[in-house]
Amino acid sequence: MTRPTQLRNLLEASRLLALPGVYDGIGARMAEQAGFKSIYMTGAGTAASMGYPDFGIISMTEMVEHATMIATAVNVPLIADADTGFGNELNVTRTVREYERGGVAGLHIEDQVSPKRCGHLDGKEIVSREDFRAKMRAAAAARRDKDFFIIGRTDARAVVNFDEAIARANDALACGADMAFVEAAETLDELAAIPKLVKGPCLLNIVPGGKTPDIGLKQAEEMGYRIAILPGLLLGAAVAAFDKALAALLETGKAPPSGGGVPLRERFRRFGADEWDVLRTQFRDPQTDVTSKQPSKTFREK
Repeated sequence: MTRPTQLRNLLEASRLLALPGVYDGIGARMAEQAGFKSIYMTGAGTAASMGYPDFGIISMTEMVEHATMIATAVNVPLIADADTGFGNELNVTRTVREYERGGVAGLHIEDQVSPKRCGHLDGKEIVSREDFRAKMRAAAAARRDKDFFIIGRTDARAVVNFDEAIARANDALACGADMAFVEAAETLDELAAIPKLVKGPCLLNIVPGGKTPDIGLKQAEEMGYRIAILPGLLLGAAVAAFDKALAALLETGKAPPSGGGVPLRERFRRFGADEWDVLRTQFRDPQTDVTSKQPSKTFREK
């Protein structure tokens, strides 16, 4: 079963799919081991992992490499941020094909002008509705796997108004997107209205401290959202943990004691040490030593 098909089956089996935001193989593995059935690659976290803010500075190639690494690290489907699609319909076409080739299950593409900004920052600009519709049509047409999941994101709420955002979300669905993502709703009433006004399934971005009121997963489910992403969950936890550990080192001159943490060997086990240890000796057995076999004749020897 392909990852896109896995994702669609998960959506059919659940009322709300909660996806923690990950930005590297560590977070991806830990989210999978915690029991999450699908994960989300955060663009803001990806940029931060390279030392940049979420200002559209990261290229399509870098985002694809990052998404491929995360998708390879786990056995659960990955939805990934694809920013603006990195250009016009030509760029969107290549973006979808590259993400799909990398093992990603789905992506979202937004209607911001490039370079974009985090959806919960001020100063955003958006492309015309005609340009956004063209991008959505191109994305839908570019996928090779019919189950590859495409999400149309609009940032029009902050730039124009709520009605424009709803209209663009419906445009995305009409042009072939599988789900709509209205970014940065500003009130609880708006949050509750989106799944009722959008003519298809909706994604909610939960960003504590952002423009959107904080709500829990149960409330999001009751409102009718089908996917909830939490892009800052692990990044925020990691930054806090890093600050604490580094401050302790500066203060004491010693690494914090590991008694309360995960033992060294267990850390390696969580990232596949047992599997790789088997491979370390498996091919020493002559029965499985591929080097003992005679090579087949090359074309020139025949």
